[in-house]
Amino acid sequence: MVNKYMAAGVVAAALVGAAGTAHAGKDLDAVKARGQLICGVNTGIAGFALADSQGKWVGLDVDVCRAVAAAIFGDAEKVKYVPTTAQQRFTALQSGEVDILSRTTTITLTRDTALGFDFTGINYYDGQGFMVNKKLGVKSAKELNGATVCVQPGTTTELNLADYFRANKMTFKPVVIEKVEEVRGAFFSGRCDVFTTDASGLYSTRAANAPNPDDYVILPEIISKEPLGPAVRHGDNQFADIVRWSFNAMLEAEESGITSKNVDEMLKSENPSIKRILGVTPGMGKALGVDEAWVYNIVKQVGNYGESFDRNVGMGSPLKIERGLNKLWTQGGLQYSPPIR
Repeated sequence: MVNKYMAAGVVAAALVGAAGTAHAGKDLDAVKARGQLICGVNTGIAGFALADSQGKWVGLDVDVCRAVAAAIFGDAEKVKYVPTTAQQRFTALQSGEVDILSRTTTITLTRDTALGFDFTGINYYDGQGFMVNKKLGVKSAKELNGATVCVQPGTTTELNLADYFRANKMTFKPVVIEKVEEVRGAFFSGRCDVFTTDASGLYSTRAANAPNPDDYVILPEIISKEPLGPAVRHGDNQFADIVRWSFNAMLEAEESGITSKNVDEMLKSENPSIKRILGVTPGMGKALGVDEAWVYNIVKQVGNYGESFDRNVGMGSPLKIERGLNKLWTQGGLQYSPPIR
């Protein structure tokens, strides 16, 4: 009779071996042949995706793409960024103009199925809110009956807005503008009373774009669930796996106490889990079809999730957004990675 643990070990080894010899799909092949990942990002939202004064793209969504490039190439800088509007973004992914869409995009059933995408994780738990000028004297979204509201078309924001006002028996006048920078301009010039988008976008807009941030208040109501995450096209499972596990690696690193500053020291750890994560004990890279140092490269060059959050949108950034739901599950949040094993 075969020992059940021996059998389990044989199965696990066979699975790793099979995965390691699997051929890359067409999307991953194209990325490797090009020598560069093409990442669809926002046209410019501070904290998530924004070109700095040197033209370098930075942000929480940008770090997802950098992590994927680090996993595939060992180099987080091998990324080309393509700015996309809310209406252009899905066409850009469907047509192959971009390999991955990492652009404050809400995961929904229809986007996951009808559009033919695979969402590979939630890199930011968000919810839709409202921002107004303090001089309006409004303290609650329930006081917005008859307001003019600036909103982008082709977004879950537009649908949620209509649902919220209808459910609360209020009316509003939409001011629908496609480009986010033009939406901001319309709001700050007084063309509309209210700007609505994901709360993260409101904090970003107030901190980075308001003439005087103290003149604007974000109302307390959060009217929707907006789980934001990267998407790839259906059809290349290995590429989707790499994108999924590159983000998971950032979470696992934070949970394990591995940072960009101590990752070299952590290579000497005797902890079996850390040895497996960092590739000191081989197998995980082969299972994914990448170098065994893939997690090391991600953490060394991009950082763990907590480092990325703090640097881009958290207390180490101008936005100073509380982590809230985006804390690790061990700290009362929702961020939880399946184990790397």
